[in-house]
Amino acid sequence: MFRPPMMPAARGRSAWIVVGFVVGICSAATLLAQSAPSQPPPQQPAQQAQAAPTTRMFASDAGMVLNFIKPDKTSDFEAVMTKLKEALQKSEKPERKQQAASWKVFKSPEPAAGGNVLYVFLIDPAVKGADYTVSNILAEAFPAEVQTLYKQYVEAYASGQNFVNLSLVANLAK
Repeated sequence: MFRPPMMPAARGRSAWIVVGFVVGICSAATLLAQSAPSQPPPQQPAQQAQAAPTTRMFASDAGMVLNFIKPDKTSDFEAVMTKLKEALQKSEKPERKQQAASWKVFKSPEPAAGGNVLYVFLIDPAVKGADYTVSNILAEAFPAEVQTLYKQYVEAYASGQNFVNLSLVANLAK
């Protein structure tokens, strides 16, 4: 059976279908995160973590964390992110240096559901076996301040976090 060659317009439509699919998945993830019951991020202060260690690791190539922050607590959240950056940079552990090199924090200019503010952690590449638990990283660098920092961090959340593991399908830059 004869199949005519794909015309440029047909190829363009295929690309738009893929883009639409990706946008749909991201929108669904955001809606799910926004409709989740209000809960603090699933992390523990350092003293509680000693009893029952909590770790957040990415089991894939990259990761993303959606953080829904109260609008009046963005400065508190960003202050903790500044301390997190300092903790990663001053750490003697090589995996912490790798984490700092691949961890970016973005803030959405559009409001999320309920007027909350969406912050996205983008980790690419994810450091295999490294703990991304913010309270654990802060406890390593600032043991005397961790309780205060953790309280400031938790109270900034409107709802919990959504951790998303990402597997590379295509690198369009190569």
